[in-house]
Amino acid sequence: MTNSIEIKNLDLSFGAVKVLQDLNLNIGEGEFLVLLGSSGCGKSTLLNCIAGLLEVTDGQIFIKGKNVTWAEPSERGIGMVFQSYALYPQMTVKGNLSFGLKNARVPKDEIEKRVARAAEILQIEALLDRKPGALSGGQRQRVAIGRALVRDVDVFLFDEPLSNLDAKLRVDLRVELKRLHNQLQNTMVYVTHDQVEAMTLADRIAVMKGGKIMQLGTPDEIYNQPRNLYVADFIGSPSMNFLHGHLESGAFRVDDMVMPMVGYEFAAPQTADRPAVIGIRPEHVVTGELVKNAPLKFDAFVDLVEPMGSDTLVYAKLGQHSFRIRMDGQARVKEGETLEIGIDPSRASLFDRDTEDRL
Repeated sequence: MTNSIEIKNLDLSFGAVKVLQDLNLNIGEGEFLVLLGSSGCGKSTLLNCIAGLLEVTDGQIFIKGKNVTWAEPSERGIGMVFQSYALYPQMTVKGNLSFGLKNARVPKDEIEKRVARAAEILQIEALLDRKPGALSGGQRQRVAIGRALVRDVDVFLFDEPLSNLDAKLRVDLRVELKRLHNQLQNTMVYVTHDQVEAMTLADRIAVMKGGKIMQLGTPDEIYNQPRNLYVADFIGSPSMNFLHGHLESGAFRVDDMVMPMVGYEFAAPQTADRPAVIGIRPEHVVTGELVKNAPLKFDAFVDLVEPMGSDTLVYAKLGQHSFRIRMDGQARVKEGETLEIGIDPSRASLFDRDTEDRL
């Protein structure tokens, strides 16, 4: 795959504070890459470095093979959509879409063509004569996306564009962004702290922490094979269950429970017993009739039940350890009862307790 964006040994410091540290990242032509992480992890800072809104301390940035490390934002061939709509309230939608093109002295007929195309793609043709004050939040965000779209560039940068919208609008616009990428096939880099957005939109996800990329991979890889405890804990809602114990001769022991790691493929040969942490996703725990086919069976004490419609989330105790179980929405389970559960070790993740890396 040809690289659309290359980031080499990137550093950014604000005084003595290192925000990005020796960061390397290649983004393929036409790829939808999501930068995912909690607040302060450096994801928006990295996006602003790509856009040219921040000067890097060290390293290089290439877009379409051209070194743009010190180039002005307008010279980088990018379109950017921010968290805030940043629309001109006195202008109509058409005026907002065409304003940047007029400043760039694009011919009038070309402006008309680009505005019409963006309006058609985003389904805002009927809104062109309205002003932002007469639009809903979702419509305003479409206009903000359209303003980047009319630039006719190869790379689009999105900085948490859906975070100001309500839950339903976020879902609707997320679907539209996915369709937009499928239609245009442009390179898109998208910043979010919302793992659902990341999992549903991305071709690949870069999970960030402390100015570094903890793991870069497909949504499937990030979910099923987290590289370390941080990624395992960050991905998934509710988050993964963690039990602290010891790995002893191919079996995981926690208190008086022993879990033979049947079907588990270790990342490297295991030569010694060690402190370890096993991670089990709530949705990978089976109950009811499915338990009889599970390799491992345990009794869990039900502490709290949360009906969620399509799912039922059960907070339980497995021995002395808190343990979450995702069950079917029609499941009948009561607080205070004992629930037989089944676990498949091949679907679990095992981590070294000291290094926090996947075993």
